[in-house]
Formats: sequence, structure tokens, C-alpha cells
Amino acid sequence: MPTLAANPKPNFLPPTDQPNHGLDLPPHMQRKPSHDPNPNPTPATNSNFDASPEAVLPATPPPSLLYLSFNQDHSCFAAGTDHGFWIYNCDPFREIFRRDFDHRGGGIGVVEMLYRCYILALVGGGPNPQYPPNKVMIWDDNQNRCIGEVSFSSEVRSVWLRRDRIVVVLEHKIFVYNFADLKLLHQIETIANPKGLCAVSQGAGSLVLVCPGLQKGQVRIEHYAWKRTKFNLAHDSRIACFALSQDGQLLATASTKGTLVRVYNTVDGSLLQEWLSVSSDKGTVHVFGLKFNAGSPGSVRSQSASEPPHSSLSFIRGVLPKYFSSEWSVAQFRLLEGSQYIVAFGHQKNTVVILGIDGRSQFDPVNGGEMTRLEYHNFVKPDEAF
Repeated sequence: MPTLAANPKPNFLPPTDQPNHGLDLPPHMQRKPSHDPNPNPTPATNSNFDASPEAVLPATPPPSLLYLSFNQDHSCFAAGTDHGFWIYNCDPFREIFRRDFDHRGGGIGVVEMLYRCYILALVGGGPNPQYPPNKVMIWDDNQNRCIGEVSFSSEVRSVWLRRDRIVVVLEHKIFVYNFADLKLLHQIETIANPKGLCAVSQGAGSLVLVCPGLQKGQVRIEHYAWKRTKFNLAHDSRIACFALSQDGQLLATASTKGTLVRVYNTVDGSLLQEWLSVSSDKGTVHVFGLKFNAGSPGSVRSQSASEPPHSSLSFIRGVLPKYFSSEWSVAQFRLLEGSQYIVAFGHQKNTVVILGIDGRSQFDPVNGGEMTRLEYHNFVKPDEAF
């Protein structure tokens, strides 16, 4: 059964340090609805799952990473381990807090932040999960306990949070819930989606949601304000990943072939731009440029070069400054091959944050070329020098 409780002090950082996007949950989140929003609830029967574990010292040897994700504005990131979860500030890099559970279990396979507040979504993972992998737990770290949960008949692949919505992705279905009372608002059928691919807009306007369609290479775009659904055949092969701009106007997609990245207008589905030969199987981060004219119909406003981008496109970060124009990557950074990484633009001008090797790099937007590494942090083994 879902339960929600008050969250009087949701901010990680003191008011003098934090940006103006802390969240105070509305009073009606104190309600405890008696219904279960899950259409196919599966109660947990394993007594090893403890909904309110006490935090203990981290176990040795060092925990294994199970999950990494940025928060909505890329100012923080969360790491799920086989013993708990950790929260870090990106710039300057520092640990904000961690929760390491009992050494007999505690695996967190999904941890998603809600900006910089104490509310997180957790899903158990690893060989000894802290919670059932078919449950989404709403964790209030101010109270050090779970204040809500939703159960499903199969494993949860990913979770996406907005201030007003919770989106839960299963392998063949997506569920959209109202954040305030966990009321089920919408469910979507998809093609097999083992990676939990999904993207949601984070702007102040109505929700735009993108997910795989019902056939290979197809994406489904939901504009909830207009009650409009659009299907785009983005690629001939299966979709490998996609990302949505902050306002939901731009969608970037890539296929399993890894040779093309395409940028679409989500309103009419038109192809706006295409980049060639951008496969990152060799461990390279590329920065590309958009060529849209500011103020043209259906386009997104360009930002000035002095403004850091704040979009949620993971590899092009949405609205890029006007000095980007090339169809080829403007800048590159070489990584160790054989590992997985996630990337976002930093809050300092012309920087990217790469999670995996845990570094921050700088690129030259005029001359392009190889990026310069500015920082490196090993947050799994913080005492180990690079």
C-alpha cells in the first residue's frame, strides 16, 4: 500500500549554499491513501527485505557500483551500490551523504534524486537487494525511512521523477503516477525495453514523455498538455538511447548501430539535424552543435555563450550556445574502453562531467579538438590517488 508523510526540511544544503530549487512537499502528501495504485500488486514475501534499515558503517571490501544517475539539473549525482546509496555534489565535488545498509544485503539497483531535496526513489538490486526489485520505494532521508511504495508484477527497470509526477518503467509497460498521492494517471505499452529507456521533460510546463514504441526503431512521444500521442520511426535498428531537452521540445536518438544521432522536433516529429559516425563503442565522449535559428517556428531559443546549458540531453545537453555549428563533433574526450559512462554539461562554462571515471573536463568551443581533464575523483575508493 502506498503511504506518504510530511517532509518539513527537504534540502540537502543550507539555504546559503543551495540554488533556488529546493522542494517543500505540499501538505496533502501527509495523506495515507487506502488504495493500491498498482493494477497488478505483488506483495513481498521475503523476510530479508527490511523497509526501515538502520544505517551502518560501510562493509569491506569496498562496495560495488550498481547504478549512477544525475539529478534533474546535473548539480548532483547518486550512486547505488551493493550495500546502499551515496549522494555527491558535482561542482565542487564532495560527498553530501551516504546510506550504507547492513552488510548482509542493502543492494540498491536504482536511486533517483528529486533536484536537491531529501526525497529519493529507490529500487533494490544486486545479489542481495535491500528491497524487492519489483517495488519502488519513496525514501525521505530527513526521516531516514521510506514514506511510500508501489509494487509491480515484474522488475522495475528505471524510475523518473518530476516535482509533480513519478514515472516507473517495466520491461513492457510504463506507469505514470501523481506524486502527491501516488494515483495512477496513465499506463503505456512498449516493445521489450530491458534497459528501461524513458525520458521526461523537467520544465515548468506540462509533462512531455518519450519512450520506445511498439516496433523496432520507433519512439513514442506523449504531450500531456495537448493529450497528443505521436509515433516516430527514428531508426531502422533498435533504439539504444535517447534524451530529451529540458522543455521537451527536442529529442536526440541513437540506435544500436551507433552510426547516427538524430535530433527531432517533438511537436511535429520532424528531423532537425543528423550527425554521422558518432559511435562511442571506442570510449569517446563527443560534443556536438545544434544549428537552429533562434526564433524560427518550432525551434528552441539559443543561449548566449556566457550561459551554461541546463538541459537534460545527456550527450548534447539540449540548447547549446550559438558558436556550435559543425555537423561533426566539436570536442572529444577519450575514455577507457569497455566501461559504461554517463555525461552531462557542467555548471561552469564549457565543461562536461563524466561519471564512470569520475572526472570533469573542459572543451574549446571555437577550436574544438581534444578536451582537457580538469579534475579526477575516485568516489568508490576516495583515498586512492589517480
